[in-house]
Amino acid sequence: MNKALSLKKTLSLKKILSAVLATAVFCAAFFAAQRLVMPKYMQKPFEGALTAEYYRDSHRSDLLIIGDCEVYENISPVTLWEAYGIPSYIRGNARQLLWQSRAMLEDSLRYETPKVVLLSVLCMIYGESPWDAEPYSRMVFDGMPLSAAKLRALRNSLLPEEEPLSYLFPLLRFHDRWNELGADDFRYFFRRDPVSVNGFVMRADTLAADWIPTPRLLPDYSFGQRAIDALDAITALCGEKGIQLVLFKAPSLMPHWYDEWDTWIADYARTRGLEYLNALALREEIGLDFSSDTYDAGLHLNLAGAEKMARYLGGWLRERCPTLTDRRTEADFAAAWETKTAKYRAWQAAQEHELQQDGELKSVMLYQALR
Repeated sequence: MNKALSLKKTLSLKKILSAVLATAVFCAAFFAAQRLVMPKYMQKPFEGALTAEYYRDSHRSDLLIIGDCEVYENISPVTLWEAYGIPSYIRGNARQLLWQSRAMLEDSLRYETPKVVLLSVLCMIYGESPWDAEPYSRMVFDGMPLSAAKLRALRNSLLPEEEPLSYLFPLLRFHDRWNELGADDFRYFFRRDPVSVNGFVMRADTLAADWIPTPRLLPDYSFGQRAIDALDAITALCGEKGIQLVLFKAPSLMPHWYDEWDTWIADYARTRGLEYLNALALREEIGLDFSSDTYDAGLHLNLAGAEKMARYLGGWLRERCPTLTDRRTEADFAAAWETKTAKYRAWQAAQEHELQQDGELKSVMLYQALR
């Protein structure tokens, strides 16, 4: 009797172990398949790698810069460090919507608490998710760990035809990508190459802004309620955490920034005791020359323009944000930024060499300079 009972227990235990092992193998295969089909963003659109790259950093930023391409291509964190000793990081992505910027801030606060947040306001013009928002939303969320902030931003970002679970389980949206897998999918299965220095994407080439289209009249200059709600939430969160919030309009010439929008933002900042920097209105004071300081005819700044913007921004912030002190004399910060600066200069040298050799940038990222 005891032997029979013992045999049953052994068989039962084996069944349990087999079930556990089978489940573990299935889960491992499932997540490996997801990792394989997930876009690696090591080729265009490389902006999709920016979100995940943040989590590989040391997360010690006194200044956190949040927004879309108006920040990650227009402000040089290395120049902010070299000129003012301000450690900063840019959390941005292409056409990042304001409620997505809110999620970026909330998620960042799990890792660090900056003294100042600089928030780009251009995305206020998108009161709802634009019709073509899906690929941009994918780039924002693909590299972000699961959190309540991510789920809330996802809910606000989804277009009617999108499947929410496809953002959490890539296999649901890439079930037909097996025939498209390439060398990069296997090369970057375990690792990613960097695409930025502290969130800044460098472009050393130049394309002058020699023609700006006349802006069309709009039937309504009001911002959408969803964007306003997100701005309110960011303002409240910064207040709760003792973070100084600064609103920022980059000096990009396009898309056009209407006076009505600028007045609304200025009034919002004034009534809530926030600072607002409209760098577009201060182009001459900053020293920007759009015949030489842009790489795409005025949409974004190139390296020279981003460094000019950072030098002006650093001085402006130091006057208005007393918590931003000079960290260059602190050994741990100095060591970390020595490494970042070396990568920045190597990337710059590589781009300038390619421009001299080929007359154009063919490999914008030049990952080998950042390794």
